[in-house]
Amino acid sequence: MPLVQTRRTFLQTSTLAAAATALAPHTWAEEKSTDEKREIICGVIGTGRGMAHVAAILNAPNTKLAYLCDVDAKRLDTGMKAIAAKKADSPVPVRDLREIFDDKKVDAVFIATPNFWHAPATIMACAAGKNVYVEKPGSHNAWEAETMVAAARKHKRTVQMGNQRRSWPALIEAVEKIRGGAIGKPLYARCWYDNSRKTIGRGKPAPVPENLDYTMWQGPVPEAPFKDNLLHYNWHWHWNYGGGELANNGIHALDVARWGLGVELPETVSYTGGRYHFDDDQETPDTGVAQYDFGDVGIAWEGSSCHPRREEKHPFVVWYGSEGTLHNVGSNYVIYDLKGEKVAEGKGSGGEQGHIENFLDCVRTGKTPNSEIAIGQTSTLLCHLGNMSYRTGTVVKFDPAARKIIDNASAEKYWKREYRSGWEPKV
Repeated sequence: MPLVQTRRTFLQTSTLAAAATALAPHTWAEEKSTDEKREIICGVIGTGRGMAHVAAILNAPNTKLAYLCDVDAKRLDTGMKAIAAKKADSPVPVRDLREIFDDKKVDAVFIATPNFWHAPATIMACAAGKNVYVEKPGSHNAWEAETMVAAARKHKRTVQMGNQRRSWPALIEAVEKIRGGAIGKPLYARCWYDNSRKTIGRGKPAPVPENLDYTMWQGPVPEAPFKDNLLHYNWHWHWNYGGGELANNGIHALDVARWGLGVELPETVSYTGGRYHFDDDQETPDTGVAQYDFGDVGIAWEGSSCHPRREEKHPFVVWYGSEGTLHNVGSNYVIYDLKGEKVAEGKGSGGEQGHIENFLDCVRTGKTPNSEIAIGQTSTLLCHLGNMSYRTGTVVKFDPAARKIIDNASAEKYWKREYRSGWEPKV
């Protein structure tokens, strides 16, 4: 059964940008039940990151986990055993996500697949009448980012992206402080990501493991031979499957920075760096700096994947204002004046329980979730534009109103990807 829907799409690629004004966050409260205690029947797709979703669902009130899905039979079995160890009701294990979409009793699906499946699975789920919690970055490319929002609008579904900081109490407070003038006029934000990832080596062609449905794992991407260093994480560093560290972790910081500054899309984007630490199969940079100019404010993100820089002790995000700075460290914040003196601080819980429960509550009531998919995908578009800049070696100029790249054919070719025959997502 191919991914393509049987009906013709009403939105063609050329009209998606023009429809951007219709893609603002929506609420369906007037059309949905407002029973705040209604049980929500859920399915989780992907048992890596998805097991955190499982834990949150099991801890949420009036919520039932009905399905667990993974294309890898061993990982699926491990996930089922972990659920059994919690003495929770056992979900139905499946290896094809479409079995979940076909069950009319399912209210919501949680998508924790590799990036290249995020948008296609979300679009399929919306068409099947499901509400969706989709992990970051939510899309593999800019075209998917707009198409999945269009799907949520057409089918009137609640869709939340997993950038959970939007639901952290202290960060909500921090953004309110910035908006309230705590650091004067906000001017700029800087973000950091430091890690100590090792080499991924050189992969060799290998037989597909018996426990893995590799055809289904690939899903919408063009067919490629299996190699022994690809699964279950190193796909992040191949352009065919992922978006490198910018889309993997940069999305979290860029979303928070954009949120605090109260901006939408940039006018100019650049991303420079390289794969400096190892000579291996990784195609994406391990070190780099992305710069975003919004006209009157700016954002910078600096990534260092293979050197932890522990002595530098970077905060996650810092906002610079005319009267001081606000530092986000973990789930907390600290405000400093221009002399570097601490003047205020706030602390709060982190994690994703609150973000997932916000989604579940909105499924019940039809209210708009904290990171409704249009909000999430606006932030993700920063990652896509940054990667376009890196891959083409150009500065990308962008028209925020039209949501189009300006006079850069080399970057435009990365706006949409090639799909395996019969698997291009349709709205």
